[in-house]
Amino acid sequence: MKLATIRRGGATRAVRLDGEVLVDLGVPDVGALLRQDGWAERAAAASGPTYSAAAADFAPVVPAPAKVVCVGLNYRNHIQEMGRDLPEHPTLFAKFADSLIGAGDDIVRPDETDAFDWEVELAVVVGKHVRRARGEEAERAIAGFTALNDITCRDWQFRTREWLQGKMWDSTTPVGPYLVTPDELPGGVRPSLDVRLLVDGEVMQSDSTGDLLFDPVDLVEYVSTIVRLNPGDIIATGTPGGVGHARRPERYLLGGETVVTEIQGIGRLENRVVKEQAS
Repeated sequence: MKLATIRRGGATRAVRLDGEVLVDLGVPDVGALLRQDGWAERAAAASGPTYSAAAADFAPVVPAPAKVVCVGLNYRNHIQEMGRDLPEHPTLFAKFADSLIGAGDDIVRPDETDAFDWEVELAVVVGKHVRRARGEEAERAIAGFTALNDITCRDWQFRTREWLQGKMWDSTTPVGPYLVTPDELPGGVRPSLDVRLLVDGEVMQSDSTGDLLFDPVDLVEYVSTIVRLNPGDIIATGTPGGVGHARRPERYLLGGETVVTEIQGIGRLENRVVKEQAS
């Protein structure tokens, strides 16, 4: 299945993609759906009102996750371009719900940065409460996958040894458009998918999730050891090579660009970069 959260009349609705239409699932968003017992069966059986998929206004696929855990340095070529050694353990940081935007929303470039960068990422969406999950339990905890662009203020990221302050800026992180269940993807819970990012039509990143050091199941096991994972939580799995910070000369988003994030079998984020308006 392909599931999404769309905006309708000042509210949001969880929907299932059926051909060219979206079927209303009777709950306000995908996060609310995932908190229901038997969510997959409910979503498959729902027969509510339908909406045009082509005209949909996508919200973040999970608008208010309890947590967004992100992984840095998880593609070999990105690790090499950043001049680092291969890590023994996942490198974790966090984002917050206020960072998230929809698949077609504007990315807001803050005035405080001069190094606004892109990062295409496959993201895991959790579908079960788990703690210290291992093996099949970790696999069953994966509701599906979505696309995420981990936009980063590099100058703020590297002010200190901790990355959080470069990663959590308001209204900078598109996620969606769909949650795609593992049965629809090659490789299932360890999918092998082409990922790509373009800026104004120029390809900046192109790779496969087969290059991940720590795959989605590894990450569910690792993160759930530290903290319980809840339905709707998101784990962003890291970005491949091709980020602006590693280019020579460095290249960043200045405002006015269109950034396209694509993941095979999941969909496309297309976002315009706009400068933040003074309040």
